[in-house]
Amino acid sequence: MKKRLQNKIAESRFSLPITALFAVLVCFACGLWQDRLWIQFVGLAISALLMVQLNNSNALLRIYSRMVSCAFLVLCSVACFLFPSISGAVVMVCMTACYVTFFHAYQDKHASGRIFYTFIFIGIASIPFIQIVFFIPILWILLATNIMAFSWKSFFASIFGLIVPYWFAGGYYFLQEDIDTFVNHFTDITVFQPLFDYSQINEHQIVTFIFIAILALVGIVHFLRNSYKDKIKTRMLFEVFIVMDICSFVFIILQPQHYDFLMRIMIINTAPLIAHFVALTRTWFTNAFFGLICLAAIAITAYNLWISSLIF
Repeated sequence: MKKRLQNKIAESRFSLPITALFAVLVCFACGLWQDRLWIQFVGLAISALLMVQLNNSNALLRIYSRMVSCAFLVLCSVACFLFPSISGAVVMVCMTACYVTFFHAYQDKHASGRIFYTFIFIGIASIPFIQIVFFIPILWILLATNIMAFSWKSFFASIFGLIVPYWFAGGYYFLQEDIDTFVNHFTDITVFQPLFDYSQINEHQIVTFIFIAILALVGIVHFLRNSYKDKIKTRMLFEVFIVMDICSFVFIILQPQHYDFLMRIMIINTAPLIAHFVALTRTWFTNAFFGLICLAAIAITAYNLWISSLIF
């Protein structure tokens, strides 16, 4: 079958370096040098490398392609207003690292060690974003249904992993004689109000959310229609992305005040889905749609940079 532009780009060894350069330029435009956002930049770089590892170790795409990490960097560039947050960078690194160890436990009933590390990352992410614990029951279900590594040992390993970061955090607050802050951190879990309060959401966030949600929908529909071509393991892993993406979408709709953290999680899950679409479709329509995605990504990135007065 004829290779179209989208396929040449998806299979090119230059795609990742060029995309990485684009992401670096966006970071500079966001104030990387002026505001010394080096920690955030390192967090983005580590997350991108973990996405490369996630793709390589699990063969997410049936062909040689770096499109998973390319899509991740493009979506992070589109949501460039998230870049300055150190807490957000921590959550992003932890979530990508969580997937790397989580997927390594596939069909291994004795993978309690990997599950332990998986939930350590969730525990670390919960320190700046405690609401991430709402994903824990979902991860347990996916551990049983898709990773097929659930056991009592892995369950207790996950509990232990979640607790470990708080040993250190609790010790810090104890030494600071600030136990109230530590306790209030957990009580925030019970705060569900306000629901559907979009007063804090601006136009940039709405446009970016709609764009990434459309890509997620396209990726999900494409994968469900063509999943029979992939190996069983690949199907199981992509179902994890789909479930977590949908949950992130619903979470943002219900509690938009957590947009900044949830959008990062949504980006991580959407990147493999849209990468699968770009790398493994070859029709004139999908090629045209790929061009539209690229133009929209550049336009929205420029919009978020310019209107936010990050450049001018």
